[in-house]
Amino acid sequence: MDNFIDISFELNGEKVSIKTSPNRRLLDLLREDFSLMGVKEGCGEGECGACTVIMDGRTVNSCLVLAPQAHRTSILTIEGLNNDCALHPLQEAFISCGAVQCGFCTPGMILSAKALLDKNPEPSVEEIKTSLSGNLCRCTGYKKIIEAVKKAAALKGAGIGL
Repeated sequence: MDNFIDISFELNGEKVSIKTSPNRRLLDLLREDFSLMGVKEGCGEGECGACTVIMDGRTVNSCLVLAPQAHRTSILTIEGLNNDCALHPLQEAFISCGAVQCGFCTPGMILSAKALLDKNPEPSVEEIKTSLSGNLCRCTGYKKIIEAVKKAAALKGAGIGL
């Protein structure tokens, strides 16, 4: 007999409810049941950050979170950043600074940067590096990514978006 449980949570600003297996990963639930392809599986071990989402204001590796742990939480994925189909200022900054190459790590990087800027609107370079330390990029290095976060912070400081 299958053992399924009901969970409810807020996903990208909308209340959702779903029946799922208690041992299912949040990563799989988001990709397979909600078609959120911005949540990537890289390593499946919490080492690369490709599956990063923001849960209750904190970044988590969704490959390490069981779906039932999302019950009664608020989850933000990269798809939830868009306002009326416009790019989020962090996404704009990543593009304008050339911080995107293959794009595989980009959603996790942007969400990690958002979590940082939500808590600290004027981070130092060291704080940016620390915030992004759980996200690996194989293409760009990190110089342009750090520049993009600094640019987004400046935009936020100027009252533009975020």
